[in-house]
Amino acid sequence: MTFRLLPFSFIVLLLASATAVAEPCHDEAYRGASYIVCSFDPSKEDVRIVWQGDDGRPYRTFGTLAGDLEAEGRSLAFAMNGGMYEDDLSPVGLHIENGRTLSRANTATVTGRPSQIPNFYKKPNGVFYLGKDKAGILATEEFLSRKPKAEFATQSGPMLVIDGAIHPAFIVKSRDRKQRNGVGISSPTEVHLVISKGRVSFYDFARFFRDRLASDNALFLDGGTAPGIYAPELGRDDAPGHGGYGPIIAVVK
Repeated sequence: MTFRLLPFSFIVLLLASATAVAEPCHDEAYRGASYIVCSFDPSKEDVRIVWQGDDGRPYRTFGTLAGDLEAEGRSLAFAMNGGMYEDDLSPVGLHIENGRTLSRANTATVTGRPSQIPNFYKKPNGVFYLGKDKAGILATEEFLSRKPKAEFATQSGPMLVIDGAIHPAFIVKSRDRKQRNGVGISSPTEVHLVISKGRVSFYDFARFFRDRLASDNALFLDGGTAPGIYAPELGRDDAPGHGGYGPIIAVVK
């Protein structure tokens, strides 16, 4: 049997093809916890934040969103629940979709014992937004002050990382450990959507974004039984924990 060396140009083409089809999601382990990290480039991929279908009703499930997209000749490549919502699945705070503000920013302040303040109101909370070919995360007050152009946006809270600093209210050895999901950016064209595979504290979750994913700004999206993802390559189409999802961050093909 004879063997021929492949031309260098052909090898380069094979490597490029493998990179092109690389899956966006992978497992990461950090400081005793495990995470699923799914990274996207909004300058090259269709990343959206959605809430309602054409009938004005919340999508509720990833399957409903996937079905609507399929009817349009598109497909759902990835999805994650995308922020805090009320019992009727309406956003607690800001929601911008296709340049339209469907829910206004929530700047209310809730006082009391830290353990009794809902996560959204553990200030600073923040806004994850998508503009023309780029993404950003800002504390809510800074977002409202700077008014960046946003085609899509969702408000949630608390912020996990603020300009490289971990949220000041987080406790290093906190026993408040839950499954959590969030979003961070390491550049305007590198968005990381993360869900923990087990229970983690806010502090450990924030450290993962800052120290492992190099995200100077990161935002908590939800926790407890609520976090969920749609990732076909992982066999994941998570059902919502209580009645449905509100805002959804989606990647569309």
